[in-house]
Amino acid sequence: MTTIDSTLLNHVAIVLMEPKFPENIGAAARVAWNMGISRLIVVGSIPPDRERMAMMATHKAAHLLENMEFHHNLETALAPFSRVVGATARRGRQRIPGKNPRDVVSEILPLLPDNEVAFLFGPEDRGLTNDDLKYCQMTSSILTADFSSLNLAQAVAIHCYELYHGVVHCRKDTAPSPGLATTFELEGMYHYLEETLSSIDFLQDKSYDYYMNNIRQFLGRMQLSSKDSSIIRRICRQFLRLQGQSVAKKE
Repeated sequence: MTTIDSTLLNHVAIVLMEPKFPENIGAAARVAWNMGISRLIVVGSIPPDRERMAMMATHKAAHLLENMEFHHNLETALAPFSRVVGATARRGRQRIPGKNPRDVVSEILPLLPDNEVAFLFGPEDRGLTNDDLKYCQMTSSILTADFSSLNLAQAVAIHCYELYHGVVHCRKDTAPSPGLATTFELEGMYHYLEETLSSIDFLQDKSYDYYMNNIRQFLGRMQLSSKDSSIIRRICRQFLRLQGQSVAKKE
């Protein structure tokens, strides 16, 4: 039997955004547990039917469903994660260029010792929207021969296998990456950044989403630490405070 550092996989979570069929959640739990991943998160308006989930999970993965996290909104679900990978086959000018799952995992592995990583999957009928993907620093696209749409559980299975495969073959001398800012910290930074840019009329109605998406992608590539995000947030807060004083003096 192959011995792996299973603690690395403890830093990985599978996040399912508004899945339509509880059976797919059960199937995802089953394959995640087969590949050593024990954290499952579901985001939706109402909790999914547990009996229908359990039908596909089998008794060995039943504990994943018992411990499954459920959130009503995506931002809250992703708050503790420092890296979020969105699985999507859709392309567009405002979307992060996707890499194949194996290349994604090779970049993720050095982060695992000191960071929490989420793999995000969208609903079966539409996938992830641009608003969902704004929380992602990377996207993963599964290469197919023709028809690009895969069943949700199949997409989860491929990514879980690549993660397990990557951990099995992970070099012991691979230098770990430093701890990165969490989604909670980054969203706080982006809030002040948006407010600051709006205050100087940089973000116009027609270009608002375009510029904010590009700014998010740019800063996402920078791998900001908690300290980095805090500094940017403090700069923006000071700018807004001084700008308020300046406006008050003019009046």
